[in-house]
Amino acid sequence: MREAFHDELDSVFDDLVDLSSKVQVAVQDATASLLGGDAVLAERVIAADREIDLGRERVEDKAFALLSLQAPVAGDLRLVVAALRMVTELERMGDLSVHVAKIARLRAPQIAVPEQVRTTVNRMAEVAADMVGQVVQIIAERDVEAAHALARDDEEMDLLRRTSFAMLLSDDWAYGVEAAVDLALLGRYYERIADHAVSVGTRVVFVVTGQPVLG
Repeated sequence: MREAFHDELDSVFDDLVDLSSKVQVAVQDATASLLGGDAVLAERVIAADREIDLGRERVEDKAFALLSLQAPVAGDLRLVVAALRMVTELERMGDLSVHVAKIARLRAPQIAVPEQVRTTVNRMAEVAADMVGQVVQIIAERDVEAAHALARDDEEMDLLRRTSFAMLLSDDWAYGVEAAVDLALLGRYYERIADHAVSVGTRVVFVVTGQPVLG
């Protein structure tokens, strides 16, 4: 019975790894559509979010079945509850990628990001995608050291967002209100992707060590 339980639990975490990989692709493709003014690619990101939603439902169904049928305790219970929380974080990251793609679609064939801030936005996107890529490894390998390292990337993301705000609020901003609103939203979307990645890492640390991460 316990062997079957752990096989099913391993299946849940395999699904989380697969879902993380889909989210990484969504972040990368949403950014490509944004910086390339590519409405077709933006539509693809938006449509592909359905697969992420289905992946979340699959993880939830398996996890709730384990809770109701196996009544796990101690470390096993911690794993199941963590999986439920992580899948919510991953789905939200996918949703944020859709928000980026929708801005790209709205402005296409023009590029929503003014040239002056394109390097900053591109770097924010790179950091976000890299953090999701690290989440894939962290979940697959229960890598506590890599989970802790996410905090350093999140600090860079916070700095990049402050930089983008300084640009749009500067006296020499010449791109109007519409572009300023787009930039403010994009900064928020990429920052939240990073925040969710850190949350996933924190949950993995708790799964492995049994100790909550403070701060």
